[in-house]
Amino acid sequence: MTTAVLTEQTGAVRRIRLNRPESRNSIDPDLIESLDAAVADAMRDPDTEAVVISGNGPSFCAGADLRHLLELARTGGDPLAFLGTVSACFTRLEVAPKPVIAAVHGHVVAGGLELALACDAVVARAGTVIGDGHIRNGLLPGAGSSVRLPRKVGEPLARRLVLTGELLPAEHFVPSGFVQVVAEDEEFEATVTTVARSFTGLPPGQAWLKQLLADPGVPEALLQELEVFAEHWREQDIAAKLTHFFDQRAVR
Repeated sequence: MTTAVLTEQTGAVRRIRLNRPESRNSIDPDLIESLDAAVADAMRDPDTEAVVISGNGPSFCAGADLRHLLELARTGGDPLAFLGTVSACFTRLEVAPKPVIAAVHGHVVAGGLELALACDAVVARAGTVIGDGHIRNGLLPGAGSSVRLPRKVGEPLARRLVLTGELLPAEHFVPSGFVQVVAEDEEFEATVTTVARSFTGLPPGQAWLKQLLADPGVPEALLQELEVFAEHWREQDIAAKLTHFFDQRAVR
């Protein structure tokens, strides 16, 4: 059985790698549980001063595992408990006492975007595309995109991304500061290391600063996001929409 998340330590930097490359690191219950545990372990480790989250395979993360959602829809269930777990994990990541850097490549879509939005900094490999994407599969955000995206990129761009599902090159997000730097393939890992190390070797205080930077309105907004997701799930034929998605992909 493949380990859903891999970790490695280099000096004061803990690297956490999503490890479902065959599904573009799509998020299922095992992956989110493993990610949550890996982040918690890094936060407890006195020798770790910064965390980098990346993904193995062709993409950082393409969002929730749609096969998991389809199975729930076909059996009359819903993903609210699962999405609540994902949302809570990303919130813990956002308020974690140590800096977290997302090192992204390939696709950063839907839940993958929501994961990156919870991080303190984002470094992208050239060729990366980023977007919300939920609406293209008849879904709504459920792990923070509608809440954090306007705060990170500005409301006009956030509306465009959420309402169209469009994916844009990583370079498009540099002016907003959401993506700090876009690096060419041969420079990507070195750039990630440089950015991660810039958060280390500092006097104590980052944990308190992250408390000050936390938006007090986020928890309530996240609950509202899940409530709207639940209403939409009940009123739409999600199984039909997801089946259509997989049928189209099989034809390609």
